[in-house]
Amino acid sequence: MANDGKLMDMLTGYAAAHQHPFNIAVHLVCIPIIMLGVFIPLSRVGTDVGGVAVNLAHVVAIGLFLFYLTLDGLFSLAYLVYAIPVAVLATRIGALPAADAWTIAAITFFGGYALQFAGHAVEKSPPVVLKHPVQANIAAPFFTVVEIFSLCGLRADLFREVQSRIGEMRKQQTI
Repeated sequence: MANDGKLMDMLTGYAAAHQHPFNIAVHLVCIPIIMLGVFIPLSRVGTDVGGVAVNLAHVVAIGLFLFYLTLDGLFSLAYLVYAIPVAVLATRIGALPAADAWTIAAITFFGGYALQFAGHAVEKSPPVVLKHPVQANIAAPFFTVVEIFSLCGLRADLFREVQSRIGEMRKQQTI
């Protein structure tokens, strides 16, 4: 893991806008819910590869994992712990009649975002998705894992460095 590169920049930027416990809790719940809302329609597009059913939800989950590996191996593996069940659940829901699957997808996607906007209102910080929608959606599942590690007190040195950088960043902004 490189404490000085892309990972630290991403963690610092994310953590600076996610300091309030309510906002963090909302993100921990809603990011997987939003993923489910995205994965449901993706799961409806698939094929059989060597006797194994593969759909776009699987492909996106694995693609994100591969991207996250460029950031941090341990966080990437932890991401799979929840991404795989989300993809499996999405596949099951995606197999429902189209009207049901699309309704559940819309409720989870838009409901998850509505709750995240509420979290940012409490935080008094604009959601990153407004400024960088693609980047925010690609990075959000990774940050869910990062938050869990932080809350569990794992990799404390990394999170102390992130908080130190946030403090320095805020000092610079007040000058």
